[in-house]
Amino acid sequence: MKRIPVRKKNAVIRRTQSKPNSGIFIMIPTYNEKANIGRLIKAIEQLKIPNLHIVVVDDNSPDGTGKLLDRLAADRPALHIVHRKHERGRGTAGIEGFKYALAQGAQMIIEMDADFSHHPRYLPELIRAAEEGDVVVGSRFVAGGKDMDRGFWRHTITVGANFYIRNVLKIANVHDCTSGYRLFHRRVLEAIKLDNTVSLGPCIVQELLYKATMRGFRIREIPIIFSDRRAGQSSFSWRIMLQSFLMTLMLKFMFSSLRRVEIHEK
Repeated sequence: MKRIPVRKKNAVIRRTQSKPNSGIFIMIPTYNEKANIGRLIKAIEQLKIPNLHIVVVDDNSPDGTGKLLDRLAADRPALHIVHRKHERGRGTAGIEGFKYALAQGAQMIIEMDADFSHHPRYLPELIRAAEEGDVVVGSRFVAGGKDMDRGFWRHTITVGANFYIRNVLKIANVHDCTSGYRLFHRRVLEAIKLDNTVSLGPCIVQELLYKATMRGFRIREIPIIFSDRRAGQSSFSWRIMLQSFLMTLMLKFMFSSLRRVEIHEK
């Protein structure tokens, strides 16, 4: 099937001419993931999940990730590539990917990282758990889950960040608030109103979770074993950690006084 480049403000999107009526979309933001993304796409395809589409949002990676994705998409109608030319950031990339998947008719959207820290083997369980939850979180901190290979300090920082976020934002029913391996039903992302998000970076993870909680959606967790990346370079930095700390306070300040139905109407 011929692919047509569609230009938007700051992105070039490659998509199929025919729009799926429904289905499951896996949304993967990338920046310099050439060493991982091809293997990840093949691993997802090997699961043979019916009516599955993959949308990858690449922030103009200098390592050639975008060019590799175009080659992979040439004979894969279910692989959708969003090229962002002038923007960078985990938060805005994720939002653009979500909006693209919704426009294509997605009924469920799974977000995951490209570096195999979120292993594809958990995708079928995420989908099964969606029968009982509006949001499903792949969690390191429930029975059967584990945080591996990241060293004492990175593990300690993650545990501390989760304690902080859960208590500041009062997300008592989620143990892994920093997990970016999650499934959302369409109705959740429509209710959240993605154009109203304020996080530009990785803090988008807790913003969407907080807003889903404020809306009263059912959130389920399934155990995953999180393993640190084997290839490529992590984007974690002390600057990102400080931004997440401050953004959590900002989310609390901006939204905590609003009633549930008001949070996305202002």
